[in-house]
Amino acid sequence: MPTLDDWNVRILAEFRENAGYVAWSSPEEFAAGRPVPPYLPGFPERGMPLILVHHVGAKTGKARISPLFYRPVGDSWAVFGTHGGSPRDPAWYRNLMANPRTVVEAGAEEIPVEARLTAGKERAEIWAGQIAQVPKFAEFEAASGRQVPVVLLERR
Repeated sequence: MPTLDDWNVRILAEFRENAGYVAWSSPEEFAAGRPVPPYLPGFPERGMPLILVHHVGAKTGKARISPLFYRPVGDSWAVFGTHGGSPRDPAWYRNLMANPRTVVEAGAEEIPVEARLTAGKERAEIWAGQIAQVPKFAEFEAASGRQVPVVLLERR
């Protein structure tokens, strides 16, 4: 059975071959654990737009790359620590909070960014927009028992 690392290698390759888009998973692929969902209304038919977020392990110091769904916010990208409804924050979130200066790949560009946790009205507005587009995110938050972190990746 493929591991998450196996899937990430595939997703990174597809991303880089298709200028930032990754094909939607078939129901069979999604059921088998491919981390791109079946088609969601409101997104382009050619696939899910992703960014590749580079981050450094807070404990290990190891370089990592996570393909993440995003919401454009001005000239920045909002990413959401849903972790699929897990009660724990995703590793990429903990890593970005420990090492906020990083790089994202958007389309064919590598862009220096700084990660910042949103709060209050800013978080509420970004989260509401994401929930309107992808209602499943509200289910993830409810299942997790925690407030999903909304991280803004701002160009440096």
